[in-house]
Amino acid sequence: MESVGSIIMYCVIVAAIIVFSILTVTTRRILRAATYLLFVLFATAGIYFKLDYEFLGAVQIAVYAGGIVVLFVFSILLTTNPGDSSARLASKRRVMGIIAALFAFVVMGFALCRHEFWTALSRPFTTDLTMQEIGQVLLGTEKWQYLLPFEAVSVLLLACIIGGVVVARKR
Repeated sequence: MESVGSIIMYCVIVAAIIVFSILTVTTRRILRAATYLLFVLFATAGIYFKLDYEFLGAVQIAVYAGGIVVLFVFSILLTTNPGDSSARLASKRRVMGIIAALFAFVVMGFALCRHEFWTALSRPFTTDLTMQEIGQVLLGTEKWQYLLPFEAVSVLLLACIIGGVVVARKR
């Protein structure tokens, strides 16, 4: 059974994720949005650390909070003026966005209720993973290993950086 302090800490982290996620998508200042995204990624790492997944928490901070947000900030600074605000959405677009968000919420809720993973989550893991096994899964090329998706994401990020530099050079 978890202690009350642990449950309160979990609620604080979840509240931070929710608040900063909403602030990320609703702010009109692009650098603030990148900063709020950084806070969301740090809070997600906090969830990993709370669940005793130190390796995933460290990867979350090093790769996402460190690398991706730095790429975002540099591409923002290369392509726009940092103090600029984004344009306000037209009311038609706002209504369509709310309808799409509600539809996605209903579909995800339906999928979560229909899926039978709740029983699998109640069973604890029986073995501890070693660092060698985690490395083999992350950098292996067999089925259920992640080298190809990792390389695809790195090529996509490189294309984004090159696109940002090209757009910035056109001016």
